[in-house]
Amino acid sequence: MPKTTVILPTYNEAPNLPLMVEALFALGIPDLHILVVDDSSPDGTGQIAEDLAAKYGPKMRVVHKERKEGLGPAYKVGFRHALADGSEYMIQMDTDFSHRPQYVPDLIARADAGADVVLGSRYVKGGGVDESWGWFRKLLSWFANRVYVSVILGLPVTDATGGFRLWKRDTIIGMGMDRVKSNGYVFQVEIAYVAHKLGYKMVETPIYFPDRERGDSKMGRHIILEAAMRTWQIRNLHHGLNPSMRRTSDAVPAAGG
Repeated sequence: MPKTTVILPTYNEAPNLPLMVEALFALGIPDLHILVVDDSSPDGTGQIAEDLAAKYGPKMRVVHKERKEGLGPAYKVGFRHALADGSEYMIQMDTDFSHRPQYVPDLIARADAGADVVLGSRYVKGGGVDESWGWFRKLLSWFANRVYVSVILGLPVTDATGGFRLWKRDTIIGMGMDRVKSNGYVFQVEIAYVAHKLGYKMVETPIYFPDRERGDSKMGRHIILEAAMRTWQIRNLHHGLNPSMRRTSDAVPAAGG
């Protein structure tokens, strides 16, 4: 079983983190590791993560960032640490249980079957979103993924903004995270687009996406607007990429914070 690291970027997730860590380890997946990247949460999430790491030993690590910088920088730090630790698979995942741990084995199985990146999708056949979503929210999310991003970027996926994904080691190295400039939630769109342009095999698997039960959502209208505007910038920045431009160096960047 390849060494697999679940990267959990956290900001004020004190109620959720212990439950998520317990649920992930309860899956019984051999060589599964957890890496928490905390953005200096004022609610004590960072200390909770340290206490959990002491409990679970070498299978769990914590990185503390000095300030809140957004999702992109947190994942970049997480990828660097996971690469340095020799991980073969790296899983992006939210801590609030909108990404259900029960889907992790399926992500791994599809990577084992040959995918370079596996995307948990709300909009592929068999997927879905919380029943409490109003019609406008459902329409907006569906339009953003199935129409807006798809047409502008030509991405062959149905859920480009989702954040439940598995990446293979060679894919992360080949992409080169220094190419990725986004900080906020549009980071998910940008790395998917870079992977697509570089010719990596992308596979979607259906997930059900419930709303969080504990804590406050970080999603707001300004984030949606930023993502819409940034999509055009992402296209202009990366449209010239092709598979010959994959990074092939075996050098792994320093873990660094």
